[in-house]
Amino acid sequence: MELGIHIPVFDIDGGTTAIAGELARVGSAAEAAGAAWLSFMDHYFQIEQTGLPPEAGMLEGYTTLGYLAAHTSAIDLGLLVTGVTYRHPGLLAKIVTTLDVLSGGRAVLGIGAAWYEREHHGLGVPFPPLAERFERLEETLRICGQMWDPDNNGPFQGKHYQLAETLCSPQPVSRPRILIGGGGERKTLRLVARYGDACNLFASAPEDVGHKLEVLRRHCDDAGRDYAEIRKTITVGTPRPSPETRAEFVRQMARYAQLGVHTAIVSPVTGSPAAWIDAMAPAVAQLAELG
Repeated sequence: MELGIHIPVFDIDGGTTAIAGELARVGSAAEAAGAAWLSFMDHYFQIEQTGLPPEAGMLEGYTTLGYLAAHTSAIDLGLLVTGVTYRHPGLLAKIVTTLDVLSGGRAVLGIGAAWYEREHHGLGVPFPPLAERFERLEETLRICGQMWDPDNNGPFQGKHYQLAETLCSPQPVSRPRILIGGGGERKTLRLVARYGDACNLFASAPEDVGHKLEVLRRHCDDAGRDYAEIRKTITVGTPRPSPETRAEFVRQMARYAQLGVHTAIVSPVTGSPAAWIDAMAPAVAQLAELG
């Protein structure tokens, strides 16, 4: 099992002018630890699940990833996860392509149906009903696939999006992997089976994750997809792991590893995330022993 690092908090010790330097240290610390994944949230406002108010700091996700691409050399980079409502899909594919080219092929498109209504209304971004957001999510996945097909620059005609040309030049260094976030059994996991290279589930309990993975397996069977092709990732948040509880965290992850989970993603919520990652680093080798 691999360790992933997810940064949700930008209220950095030292204030706004300290953010850039601390994030550069985060990239160095994550790579020095041997972590396989580095991500940020994709939000306009901070989310209350971090324990902070909406007014707390939040950076634009892809700009932040571009900065980290210049301060890392090996770790995969993505957002956990892009809200489908935040950017037009053609522009999103172009943004992720740019990140992939400038990072040397390390971009991952993490994407989901979006949920945070307040930030949409706050900044005047349309927030359609859930069913429509899922329709838009599937069209976006299809558009990205077409944008990343060098032999298909033709039009795309969907219910919600119409593109006269799906031209994307240069093409990515390597086609970005698609990680679809969420555990909805009827829609989200069906989209994972049809379009995803990875899924991301909340580590609520091994029994819950095991059930979700069995649902995903059935969707793969229905779609004629090899279930083993899909990387399984979990976000570990309740209780939130810390360097002080690292041994217990690794013990808890053993049951998820037995289910076939590839990556456990943890989040520092301190003002000094690089130091937190340094202290958490021994978990990388400990998780690797789980298989």
